[in-house]
Amino acid sequence: MRLTLRQLHIFTAVADAGSTTAAGLHVALSQSATSGALNQLESLLGARLFDRVGKRLVLNDTGRALLPLARALLDGAQGIESQFGIGGLAERGAGVATQLRVGASTTIGNYLLPALLASHLRASPATSIDVTIGNTSEVAAAVARLEVDMGLIEGPCHEPELQVRPWLEDELVIVCAPSHDLVCGDLTARVGLKSLRQQRWLLREPGSGTREAVENALLPHLHQWIHPMQLGSTEAIKQAAAEALGLACLSLCAVQDLVTLQRLVVVNSTLPRLTRRFYLIHHRQKQFSASLQRFVLHCEAA
Repeated sequence: MRLTLRQLHIFTAVADAGSTTAAGLHVALSQSATSGALNQLESLLGARLFDRVGKRLVLNDTGRALLPLARALLDGAQGIESQFGIGGLAERGAGVATQLRVGASTTIGNYLLPALLASHLRASPATSIDVTIGNTSEVAAAVARLEVDMGLIEGPCHEPELQVRPWLEDELVIVCAPSHDLVCGDLTARVGLKSLRQQRWLLREPGSGTREAVENALLPHLHQWIHPMQLGSTEAIKQAAAEALGLACLSLCAVQDLVTLQRLVVVNSTLPRLTRRFYLIHHRQKQFSASLQRFVLHCEAA
């Protein structure tokens, strides 16, 4: 077999970096050696993989077709190294050390995943889990690039390379400070749409699963945001809402702590119950190890 994993590694590095110079820094090769390895791969395959646009290399249709296959092969090789690299032993149940890479969107990563990890590691103490937290689009992109083994996200996924499984149902609630004019100290009063439409709303950034879920849930009723304030994290939105800067629509699990402390109150509105779905995602060509399969089953049983 003339095709090597090293060639595929260099190819994916060039695809990510956009040039042989930048890719060479990633794979610890000179620009000329990186370019030579890429030329050798293209010669072996009998096809160009990139369009040369000035100094940049842009994947052509052949390169785009090869990229997910190359990532899957490299991920499989990394899995073999992980399983056989510790003491030369293959994975046999929970007793042999393995390492998983999990991506989670912010609400899940901050408020749900820690308890899931703790309960899983009590049952499989030899497993090591690295967690990457970002918004839904960032996690989906990492799973598509096989940078993480699986992802837990809180919004729809639009990556065609990914397998998407419905996971948990999450309840969304509208919250504000107890001093906010909307509640005026009367937490039992039902707030109508007219009042909700006149408020400043505190929102996550585009690409966030929470932002998409809130827009899907509220905009059919509110029609538009009036002077919204955008903040880059759920925690920032919670604190801003507690300071009476506006209304927030967030996961109940994310705001429960400040509601318990009476720094936030749940608005009793005339809207129907607001829910969304969390999803478990993985690459369609991902080869599940026994350790990864156990963790997925643990998540699904939550």
